[in-house]
Amino acid sequence: MDTSKNPWTIHSREIRYDNNWISVWHHEGLNPSGNPGIYGVVHFKNLAVGVIALDDEMNIYLVGQFRFPVNRFSWEIPEGGGPLGEEALDTAKRELLEETGLVASRWEEIVQLDMSNSVSDETGVVFLARGLEQRTAEPEDTEELHLKKIPFEEAYRMVQRYEITDSLSVAAIQKVKLMLYEGVLNQ
Repeated sequence: MDTSKNPWTIHSREIRYDNNWISVWHHEGLNPSGNPGIYGVVHFKNLAVGVIALDDEMNIYLVGQFRFPVNRFSWEIPEGGGPLGEEALDTAKRELLEETGLVASRWEEIVQLDMSNSVSDETGVVFLARGLEQRTAEPEDTEELHLKKIPFEEAYRMVQRYEITDSLSVAAIQKVKLMLYEGVLNQ
């Protein structure tokens, strides 16, 4: 089996919706069984970027906000979207400052992921930020943010209790927990 070959035969595709952040593509063709089929794909025009900000006492900074698509409040790591082509680290630094007022002297990429690859092409990356220094937060006018600093282990328990369900946050917190367990992250 050739795992690099697309088993779909696409006859047509068109944009059904488009704005500054996403496009929705409608594809028609033959599915892997050779039968007529359709597929909708949400194309993201930004890279999803998140930051695990850990201080020297192993506290993590979480941002809380109401998330319109799921119609509920969400605790998350600082995160946002960076234009495709922009360096992910530049986006991470901007988002950390914007949402928390923090700057970091040490950065490490710890996670890359496909956000929801059954319906979208959105990809994400998460950085671990250490050596934190407090400045002034600069949230966007579309954001009403709440900030809290808690012990990392409490954030891990929030994931286990499904109090943190944002995919970037869950993946990143689990990764840091694994790094601690494996001894590759200094406390």
